[in-house]
Amino acid sequence: MNDEPSARFEAVYRETYGRLTAYAVRRCDSPQDAADVVAEVFTVAWRRLDDLPQGDEAVLWLYGVARKVVANHRRGELRRQARSAPLDAELTALYGDSPERGAELAAIGEAFRSLSDDDRELLSLVAWEGLSRQEIATALGLSRNAVRIRLYRARRRLARALAEAGVHLTSRSRLAPAGRSL
Repeated sequence: MNDEPSARFEAVYRETYGRLTAYAVRRCDSPQDAADVVAEVFTVAWRRLDDLPQGDEAVLWLYGVARKVVANHRRGELRRQARSAPLDAELTALYGDSPERGAELAAIGEAFRSLSDDDRELLSLVAWEGLSRQEIATALGLSRNAVRIRLYRARRRLARALAEAGVHLTSRSRLAPAGRSL
């Protein structure tokens, strides 16, 4: 194994990590998002090590990569928000616009968005698309039992996120539109 590429990458990483982290922190909404951006930048740098310029030009090249990664990250956030927009709209229809309900609705939306993409997808397929466990299993390439287990866990994580957000549900039906169950 040739250690030269590894040593070069480590040197560039040590020299540029702080500057790239500061760059990302100033452009992202959270430190976690900034950390994701920096990790992706260095993943690209490793994959394209042969394209990485030598010397002082390396950090400039990495800034260019970081700019694109931040843009991709923002587009991803917009897609996630767009995917949750129907949920937000339906919750608004269920709860109305009173200040109390608005705060609860915001907390519910935030709790839902705090779930992993996989959990949100499972819950959405059941609640909003009306798919059965078997249909979800077919769509996701999983067994029906795997869907049942994952759905159970996703519901528990949602319940935990709702409890942490101070939303106390009196019945499971409050989160489901008429005629649908979670």
